[in-house]
Amino acid sequence: MRVHVVSDVHGNAEALARAGDGADALVVLGDLIDFVDYHDHSKGILGRVFGPEKVGIFAELRRGTKRADTAGYIRSLWDGLADARTVVQEAVLEQYHALFAAMSAPTYATPGNVDSPQLWPQFARDGVHVLDGDAVEIGGLRFGFAGGGLMVPGLVRNPNAPWYPYLRTEEDMAAALARMGRVDVLCTHIPPAVPDLTYDVVARRPEWGSRPALEKIARERPRWSVFGHVHQPLARRMRIGYTECVNVGHFQRSGKPHVLNW
Repeated sequence: MRVHVVSDVHGNAEALARAGDGADALVVLGDLIDFVDYHDHSKGILGRVFGPEKVGIFAELRRGTKRADTAGYIRSLWDGLADARTVVQEAVLEQYHALFAAMSAPTYATPGNVDSPQLWPQFARDGVHVLDGDAVEIGGLRFGFAGGGLMVPGLVRNPNAPWYPYLRTEEDMAAALARMGRVDVLCTHIPPAVPDLTYDVVARRPEWGSRPALEKIARERPRWSVFGHVHQPLARRMRIGYTECVNVGHFQRSGKPHVLNW
């Protein structure tokens, strides 16, 4: 059995259309949307709406440590639009139409933090399965899926924001992991909370990892834990007891899926 796994697609529909070539199934671990393209500021939703110069300022702020400055700047950009929410939703839907159409059958997908999961059910079809807190059997192994990122403690959502990332509390993540039951392959967007797996060497800071996922791995000993989210991890893979934990890579840039064989 051969399964290809990708994460952090960020708008690369062309490569996604090839990701399932030669595989019995394709697993997609989220972040389909290209919201901010840090490599080409003219691309992504922000680049399309505001232009590369303003995205460059945002990217520089995002790489720093002053989150309040970053939030204030992006809020000022959205406030300059007459109907920012409609603009964003139209751009997101345009990308989703292309990305879901590129998925080969069978595909099993869970959303990332840079996704709008409430829109996903309309794109599910025969052979394309949307999963979050669910498990399915693929080739005799049980695959469990839990999407999204983690909410920063103390985060207060702006009710006027045109778009929200998919963030969940630790309790909600734990509930999703519990719903799927015991699995052979744990599929999450974010990594388990291990420093070497969560630290991004280019951004020079740790991303949020899931403590409930780490606890599930230690307790239930799945064969594999696969995830993405951290684009340039300090460690791409490591073993936690019996379980091989693998960051499947930044698919937008690599265009290459990670391969699971058994």
